[in-house]
Amino acid sequence: MIQIKNITFGYSRNKLLFSNLSLDIEPGSIYGLLGKNGAGKTTLLKIIAGLRNVHSGSTDVMGYAPSGRDLKYLEQIYFIPEDLYLPSFPIRKYVTQFSGFYPAFDYSAFYEYLDNFEMDADMQLGRISLGQKKKFILSFAIATGTKLILFDEPTNGLDIPSKSVFRKLAASAITSDRTFVISTHQVRELTMLIDSVTILDKGNILVNNKVSAIAEKYAFLTLPRNHGRPDILYSEDHIDGIKAIILNNEKLETFVDLELLFNATNHKSFIASCNI
Repeated sequence: MIQIKNITFGYSRNKLLFSNLSLDIEPGSIYGLLGKNGAGKTTLLKIIAGLRNVHSGSTDVMGYAPSGRDLKYLEQIYFIPEDLYLPSFPIRKYVTQFSGFYPAFDYSAFYEYLDNFEMDADMQLGRISLGQKKKFILSFAIATGTKLILFDEPTNGLDIPSKSVFRKLAASAITSDRTFVISTHQVRELTMLIDSVTILDKGNILVNNKVSAIAEKYAFLTLPRNHGRPDILYSEDHIDGIKAIILNNEKLETFVDLELLFNATNHKSFIASCNI
């Protein structure tokens, strides 16, 4: 689906954001793209979308070079930025004007998604809240039927019920030939949705793997504070005791705590001991 090889990019040539960065993203998965502010998450999405040109290296998405902005490529990709600009159209008019750019657009699915979000198709986009705009554009994006959707902080501005609706819609819409990449700080809210995780730090990929593969290698435990275990790779104090990551030598079935994993990757000792 996506092969990024040795790309170099910076907004200034004197200060590079990425230097020889490589990344593979497979079809049929929902990737969580995690990283601190300034790690390059949004820039990476824009490179994949063809909105930024790299200085060197190559980016191949579904057989296309994104920077070429080939029409056939644009028909198969949808990018939702964190900051939305939408024309002051009624929703129905927006759909009429823009759905034609996407040959696989599913009109019945779109109106079903809109209904799930408790939105009315006669609403004026210029007169609704940020949260309502997010619900509309998420419905539109998923309904496009594009093979790749890039979401930049999609749950910002959504209330709790709407976040749940988004998770359900995204999970139901993924297929073996579609990929969703979600850049987010809201790890807890999306943990149940994400099946692959990519962690970006200072222009480097620290983790890029399926959640199931991480669960096979590591166990995520909640332990009493006087646990006495010598095999802990990373831990944090928690109201229930200690949250910890250990090597899963005992083949335990544990839930991957993506927030704990992300925090662990900010510690050199954990990175030095892991190979995810």
